[in-house]
Amino acid sequence: MSKVVLITGASSGMGRATVEFLAKKGFIVYAGTRDIKKFKNTKNTKIIPISLNITKQDSINHVADTIHKEQGKIDILINNAGFGVVSTVEDLNEEQMQQQFNVNVFGVLRVCKSIIPIMRKQNSGVIINISSFLGKIGLPLLTLYNSSKYAVEGITDSLRYELKDFNIRVHSIMPGFFDTKFARDNLVTNLQTFDKESPYAKMVMNLAPVIVEQINNGNDAIEVAEVILNIIEDEKFLARVTVGDKAKKFIPMKKELSDEDFERRVIEYYGL
Repeated sequence: MSKVVLITGASSGMGRATVEFLAKKGFIVYAGTRDIKKFKNTKNTKIIPISLNITKQDSINHVADTIHKEQGKIDILINNAGFGVVSTVEDLNEEQMQQQFNVNVFGVLRVCKSIIPIMRKQNSGVIINISSFLGKIGLPLLTLYNSSKYAVEGITDSLRYELKDFNIRVHSIMPGFFDTKFARDNLVTNLQTFDKESPYAKMVMNLAPVIVEQINNGNDAIEVAEVILNIIEDEKFLARVTVGDKAKKFIPMKKELSDEDFERRVIEYYGL
């Protein structure tokens, strides 16, 4: 019997790659998205687009109920939806702060809140949170995104304890920079920070083009999909895993060095 997957943020990037990859492997994949029209040309019957807004608990509950009624179970949840605000802390506005955490953090919690009871009653399940290597490493201009991903790492750690008695595994994937539409579609820039008269103009001019270039010339999203499959199939898989060149470079370095030495390496690498 095919395993049933729900993935959020499914219409592009890592989400879309994972939907198509798992469907080809025989999984029934509910592709949660705010715009199901993006799946109008999909011919694989294993892919079931479903309208989902992770900022609305009612929307999430409806999706959970629909899948459970149609399939009788939900085996795997992949929390993938997210975006990034690029701004100095000084320039952040209240709306940007609220929205960043509403999607990246509270969205994860809302979806887990809705799906966990189903997994608990069936006494099985796998939850995979798509985090970021920036959930362990800070970078300027990405403070809000960093902190939201640090929170996702904390959610993952705590849920591993909370759900272990119900045979529910919880993991996080910390990708580096990947060649997806993230830099073009999912990075929201603060206009004040990017104003040429900003006191941070020099930092922006030095760092922002480098980050965007690294994202747009990063690893292929299929690498994340392959790791997701490995996590699903391996009951002894590690709590978290890095994917992509930058993540594999910086995360081990972070563990080996003192905070101060690591900071100096990042400053040197990015010319800060």
